[in-house]
Amino acid sequence: MTKKLWFQTGVALLLAILIIKYFMEINFIFAPVAIIVKTAILPVIFGGVLFYLAEPVQRRLEASNVPRWGSITIIVACIAVIIWAFASIIGPIISKQVNSLIDNAPELTEELNEIRINLLEQKEDLPEPVRDSLDSALDSLQSIAVKFGLWIVQFLQSFVQAVVLLILVPFFFIFMLKDHEKFAPLIYNLFTGERREWVKKTLNDIDQVLRSYIQGQLLISTILASLILIGYLAIGLEYALLLAIFALFMNVIPFLGPWIAFTPAVIIAYLQDPKLVIWVSIVTLAAQQMDSHLITPNIMGKTLDIHPLTVITLILAAGSIAGFFGILLAIPTYAVIKVIVINIYERRKEIKRAATKSI
Repeated sequence: MTKKLWFQTGVALLLAILIIKYFMEINFIFAPVAIIVKTAILPVIFGGVLFYLAEPVQRRLEASNVPRWGSITIIVACIAVIIWAFASIIGPIISKQVNSLIDNAPELTEELNEIRINLLEQKEDLPEPVRDSLDSALDSLQSIAVKFGLWIVQFLQSFVQAVVLLILVPFFFIFMLKDHEKFAPLIYNLFTGERREWVKKTLNDIDQVLRSYIQGQLLISTILASLILIGYLAIGLEYALLLAIFALFMNVIPFLGPWIAFTPAVIIAYLQDPKLVIWVSIVTLAAQQMDSHLITPNIMGKTLDIHPLTVITLILAAGSIAGFFGILLAIPTYAVIKVIVINIYERRKEIKRAATKSI
């Protein structure tokens, strides 16, 4: 029985639970390490994202006999130019729309409350099933009305904190561009023989999965945000650029992200002109159809091969555990774990075949 896979898996899970339990009981020893990790994790993540976006450019430059220091200088200079152009051209428009949204937040909240009151006055004329559905919708609407202004303030505070945090990102980014070939050898050179080759292959598979996901998902999100911006401008929706930038970040989240981005657009469209809700829905539906049938299949293909139900479950669970950053990291973390598990499984099969092979 001890040789059965289910028994070994159960023992491994029990040992893992015991290790976690005892580690938590002596967490005061590891508290300084946890603080250091929490401080460094976000700059490392953002630096890694920038690295995967810039690495193809660096590879092409160095293939043209540009030295490493030259490729890094060119990439950093290009990023600086892009940031400057964004800040000087688009920055003022965003600032104007943000200030306008903040100034109009009390008025928007009041309009939402008026909508709720009007619906309450007309509720008695409706059938009972409709009244029950309306009560549920009104509760949600009241919650949105109360939290709308607070959400804006919290969003801006988080944005400012993120900007301050990003000061550390260039250091990690430049370090990754300079020495990225040395990271994997530091790990797999700790092993020898077949185990070394297995670790090397696993690290390479992880690198390929992260590279494909980050590059593909950001490209898809940028294309979708551009389509949404064009559509919102065409229908005359207020805060079009701000909503498109919000969609840019939300579309990084597979499946659920577009619907999260759709919610504030519908609210603003209804408060501006109820007829615009139809047009916002058409723009969003058109963008999603183009994404589902043209953009994602050609860019991502079967890179991750994760079932949509698994994606939604992971996102919901990660959001409950770790908030917004948990949502962002859920899919790539799952993809990395999946790669490791598959490689372990394949390695076990090779060992089993070698052990049972007839001599």
